Amino acid sequence: MLGARTGHVTVGGSRMYYNVFGRGTDHLVLIPGLGDGLRTVKGMALAMAWMFRAYAREYRVWVFSRRDVLETGTTTRDMASDLVEAMDQLGIAEARVMGVSQGGMIGQWLAIDAPERVSRLTIAVSLATQNETVQSVIRNWVRLAEDDQFGDLAVDTMHRTYTEKGLRRWRPFMWLVRLTSRPQSKERFLVQARSCLTHDALSELGRIRCPTLVIGGALDQIVGGAETQETLAAAIPDSTLHVYPDYGHAAYEEAKDFNDVVLAFFRCHAPAPVGGRGG
Repeated sequence: MLGARTGHVTVGGSRMYYNVFGRGTDHLVLIPGLGDGLRTVKGMALAMAWMFRAYAREYRVWVFSRRDVLETGTTTRDMASDLVEAMDQLGIAEARVMGVSQGGMIGQWLAIDAPERVSRLTIAVSLATQNETVQSVIRNWVRLAEDDQFGDLAVDTMHRTYTEKGLRRWRPFMWLVRLTSRPQSKERFLVQARSCLTHDALSELGRIRCPTLVIGGALDQIVGGAETQETLAAAIPDSTLHVYPDYGHAAYEEAKDFNDVVLAFFRCHAPAPVGGRGG
C-alpha cells in the first residue's frame, strides 16, 4: 500500500526505526507520542499507511520512532537532535512536521534548534511547559511502570485519552489490553516518560519562525485543556490555534475533521473554517 516499508538508521550507536509511504514529493514527518515507548514503529508500515492515508495522498510520509536505546536522562530536546541526524541520513532536507503529544514536544525543539528543517509545524495535544495535570498523570504512569503494572497503565491511559463516547468501542477489549500491554523495553519507556516531566520549551518558543498550528482538545486529561493550548500558541509567532471543545487527548482520532484541519493548514498556513475554535 502506497509503497509502505519499514527501515532504520543508526543514531548514537542505536537503531532508530521509521516507516515511509505515500505518493507525494514533499516530505511530511510524523512524530508519535509516548506510546512509542511501549512499541516502536518497526513492522507497522502497512498499518500506518492506512492510518495516515489522508496525508499519504499528498506527501511522502515518514513516521519516526525514538532510538531503540535511550540513555537515562535523555530529554525531548535530545530526541529532536536524534531526529535531525536521522533526517540527514535519509536526505530529508526540509519537511512539514506534525508531532502528537510527546511528539509535539520533540517537534517544538526541532523547529527551535533546526529551523531550516521545518517548513510548517503542527503541534497536536501537547504542551510548552509543565502543569499540574501532566505532572500528576505521568508520575503515576512512571510509578505503575516501575512496579511492572503495565496492564493498569494501559487502561488508565485509555480512560484519560478518550471521551466517554470514544471509550465505548474499547470497553469490550479492556481485558485484552490489560493482559497484552507490555513494553518492548521497560527502561526505554521510563526514559521517554520522564522526559515528558522535564519538558519546558516555553521561553524559547519565540524562536520558531515557521507557520505553526497548535491543535488540541479542551477536555484533555493528560496535558491539560484549552488553557494549555492557548499558552503554547501564544508563545509562538505566526501560530494558529484550534481547540475542540468536546474532545480530549484523542482529538486527533475522535474529531472527524482533524486531518482536514491539518491538511488545510499545511496547504495554506491556516486551518479551514471548520468546527471547534480557531483563530
